[in-house]
Amino acid sequence: MLFSSIFLPNHSRHRAAALVPKLRFSATAAHRCVSLPEDDLIQPQSIAPSSPSDPNPTAQLLSDFLSDGRHSDVLSILRRTPPSRYLVFYWNNLIKRSVSLQNHRDVLHLFDEMRRLLWKPDGHTYPYVLKSCGDLTSLAAGMSIHALALVSGFTNCNVFVDNAAVAMYGRCGAFDKARQLFDEMLEAGVFDTVSWNSIISVYVQFGDSRNALRMFKEMVSRGDIALRADAVSLVNILPACASLRSQRRGAEVHAYSVRRGLIDDVFVGNALMDMYAKCGLIDDAKNLFERMEVKDVVSWNALVTGYSQIGKFEDALGLFDRMREKNIELNVVAWSAVIAGYAQRGLGNEAIDIFKQMIVSGSQPNAVTLVSVLSGCAASGASNPGKETHCYAIKQVLNLGGNDSGDDMMVINGLIDMYAKCKNLKVAHALFDSIEMKNRSVVTWTALIGGYAQHGEAGDALGLFAEMLSEGCRMMPNGFTISCALVACARVGALRLGREIHAYALRNRYGDAMIFISNCLIDMYVKSGDVDAARAVFDNMSQKNAVSWTSIMTGYGMHGRGEEAVQVFEKMRATGLPIDGVTFVVLLYSCSHSGIVDQGISYFNHMKDFGVVPEAEHYACMVDLLGRAGRLDDAMKLIRDMPMQANPIVWVSLLSSCRLHGNVEIGEHAVNQLLELKFEVDGLYTLLSNIYASAKQWKDVARIRLLMKRAGIRKRPGCSWVQGRNGTATFYVGDKTHPMTKEIYDLLYDLIYRAKIMGYVPETSFALHDVDDEEKGDNLVEHSEKLALAYGILTTTPGMPIRIMKNLRVCGDCHTAISYISRIIEHEVILRDSSRFHHFKNGSYTLGYPKAGGENLKSIMYQ
Repeated sequence: MLFSSIFLPNHSRHRAAALVPKLRFSATAAHRCVSLPEDDLIQPQSIAPSSPSDPNPTAQLLSDFLSDGRHSDVLSILRRTPPSRYLVFYWNNLIKRSVSLQNHRDVLHLFDEMRRLLWKPDGHTYPYVLKSCGDLTSLAAGMSIHALALVSGFTNCNVFVDNAAVAMYGRCGAFDKARQLFDEMLEAGVFDTVSWNSIISVYVQFGDSRNALRMFKEMVSRGDIALRADAVSLVNILPACASLRSQRRGAEVHAYSVRRGLIDDVFVGNALMDMYAKCGLIDDAKNLFERMEVKDVVSWNALVTGYSQIGKFEDALGLFDRMREKNIELNVVAWSAVIAGYAQRGLGNEAIDIFKQMIVSGSQPNAVTLVSVLSGCAASGASNPGKETHCYAIKQVLNLGGNDSGDDMMVINGLIDMYAKCKNLKVAHALFDSIEMKNRSVVTWTALIGGYAQHGEAGDALGLFAEMLSEGCRMMPNGFTISCALVACARVGALRLGREIHAYALRNRYGDAMIFISNCLIDMYVKSGDVDAARAVFDNMSQKNAVSWTSIMTGYGMHGRGEEAVQVFEKMRATGLPIDGVTFVVLLYSCSHSGIVDQGISYFNHMKDFGVVPEAEHYACMVDLLGRAGRLDDAMKLIRDMPMQANPIVWVSLLSSCRLHGNVEIGEHAVNQLLELKFEVDGLYTLLSNIYASAKQWKDVARIRLLMKRAGIRKRPGCSWVQGRNGTATFYVGDKTHPMTKEIYDLLYDLIYRAKIMGYVPETSFALHDVDDEEKGDNLVEHSEKLALAYGILTTTPGMPIRIMKNLRVCGDCHTAISYISRIIEHEVILRDSSRFHHFKNGSYTLGYPKAGGENLKSIMYQ
């Protein structure tokens, strides 16, 4: 039996004692409900209030006070009246009133006082009290009340009490106890339709939709005429169908409702509409809506929400306008549905406009509305409307008496997310710090970690992630948190930490979230220079989506392994997954960075066969493909034939190719086009200056540099990161403060000197020996990647790869130096700059590009 081990944990006993007296009973006595005196088994008909002609003056007085609403006087009389089973009705009435007012703690206090005054609760008392325990999610109190009902003879004998107990256990999260009690009810033959509805509701509440459907099927297949699914049964089970996206099961429930004559019930109709909408059958939901003779505001809201969720904003707004025309109350659900629909599609400005209309109409937003508005602000980067929403939340929602603390935290988490995505991380962190540690949820941590990870503050993101897992916090990250941490690792190439997070995710098994985590793992390994590990993750994924395939394709493209990227694309086609514009951008990018010119052109020409119309991004990839191959005239012709105006990405691709091949004329044209488009950045002038330098047009080089100086344009300082034995080290241009500066300079000069003696390095512009530390520093401070390489050699186990990241493109001198140094050292060097990856091993640069004539280059290219 369920209550053979009813004793409460030590830490819960003192709470339960304040509500009910300590219970002492044996298992034998507890289960002998049938042996109790017949007078103690109060039947429903015996609790009716006294009629006006009742000779009992106390009953008459209580009845009069109750009719007049003088509840405090009723309680006062009951406190002075000797216990009587005929007057328990009035205690029940007071308890019922507190339940209806949601004063659930008052319910427990009334019940406690009733027991202390030696009144005996009856079969109508316990359901009310158990409901309050469920609403308070107080399992300790609920178990004590249920135990008292058991020893009093009201369990497994009174279906109302048992049903209330099942519902209470479900509300308190004690799923196993709810199911065990239900099984005992079936065994004792004490159950009804409400009993089945209660346990099905518990399954739905716990997200176990499959078992909920199984129980519903068992219920309707029993063939008991007294046990038929009612409207509540259908309203309970339809959300389970929606959760599983089970159109077939939902249609079966719909058919059952028609056969049983329940289809005209407005609650059933609303639940069916919601099910069809969540299963993507919005037309079926609309047809049902049009056939419903009786509609309420929930009916309209369900359809508006359905349209918004699938992105049919015009239909949602049209229905919204119909509600206005028919003077149907536009409650917070309808407004919130439209706002959320816009926000989820990244249409932040539209979401903000609808929110303003809501405020003007006088409708009061709730926490869900504000979170949707903040999500819209975050999507559009609208920090000013976000700040206005913050002010509104402070005045109207946050810290108001009677507010649900969960709603407050929902809004605060939305504010943190909004400020973080609007790049105002200082305010986001201040909000985070204002929350007590015990009140921070995993959503709170994830919002801030994600903000730092997405906007370049990867170190701060990883620091927060470590704090989240520390002894002082011990917050269990969810799948989104893990994904955000991996994004941060990818930004800084933190391969070691990324591997640790990978192991953590495997140990904790994130279920459905693993597909998103795996996609982030692929991205992290690719950007950390280990594309083979990325492929291993890809191959071991039990489920793959389009992002999975394009991520591994991107990895092969970034590392110059275009043939493998093409193979992945062909396998993706074979799986039947939809090929969209993003897939083709990745494919053409891979062909471009691997010199697969003819195949890239063929894929571009056949895009329309896949139902994809080439956009500006695809033309930019083709310009890059042709330009790298030296076919600059063909690239110019392609730009002239574009069906849309060339954007800056197209012209930058062409300009990069001009620098590669030293074509001054086309390079100047590309720069002029970029200036007309008001695209003016330091890299633009640097590229043009390099083109002039390649052509030995030194006067033009000086002119460009003077122009940059007058315009106040400064080249970003170089910065490199390298993974060493003790973590990641950072080197800045001009920084001589690193603790290992002398050892780094000495090693680097020794390597270059050895390379020269062995005939690998041509004469350089600076002395290779007999110089002091100051001179060494002057020669080396402009090359942060060289300093990072020397540090990596000093701190990396021989034979292990050295992984370097740089914020700018690697310069030609450093490219040459690293290539020759790789002949001397026992490491493969993987250098990731702002454009791509460069692999060096034994003097070979493994990524090649074709010459203008078509032959493959394995020599050094500077991009």
